[in-house]
Amino acid sequence: MTRIVEPEAGPRSKRAAILTAAVDCFGETGFEATKWSTVAERVGIGQTALYHYFESKTHCLLTIMRVELQRSHDRFVEATKEAADPVEALRAAVRAAYDVSPQEVLQMRILQNHMDLLSGSRRSKREEDERVAARQLVQVVERDWTNLLVKGMSQGSFPLRDAQLLGAGVLGLIVSVWRWYRPSGPTPLSEVSELIEGACVRMVAS
Repeated sequence: MTRIVEPEAGPRSKRAAILTAAVDCFGETGFEATKWSTVAERVGIGQTALYHYFESKTHCLLTIMRVELQRSHDRFVEATKEAADPVEALRAAVRAAYDVSPQEVLQMRILQNHMDLLSGSRRSKREEDERVAARQLVQVVERDWTNLLVKGMSQGSFPLRDAQLLGAGVLGLIVSVWRWYRPSGPTPLSEVSELIEGACVRMVAS
């Protein structure tokens, strides 16, 4: 799998601050509506300084998407590694998907709103490297869920079905939340998590 080597964040690096500001802007206002200069203003640097870290607004977006996919995969692995029972592993994976900070909610909203960006190649090498790495991580995340279901089926905990199709359905249900959920809305994320966890278990184990 292609991996993007993260630049070392020295004490004077603005990379992390730029990514944080971009997540706030893209998540709240939308990628298209966000001016690249607005990100620079939030960080407190000139617009030309942005190009030291990201060659374009799209390059920054693809980086955010790749970082979020890696975070999601890492959280899945951490949440399920100690769960011997497949049903509990499924529950743990769903709970971990919703055990997130407001910043991570924005990152996931950005990711889901721009998945189509991963389907076509980019002319810029740096953008293309990020796109390819993100695309490969999508496959890793999908494989995570499929393998969890295959293990459950092999142990007799889940009925035998098409694990890849079922995994896509479960994952699709989980990530669909980020298109409409807002931390300031009337429904707490814990309630959403409980609802989706139950739905996933019924979908897989019934």
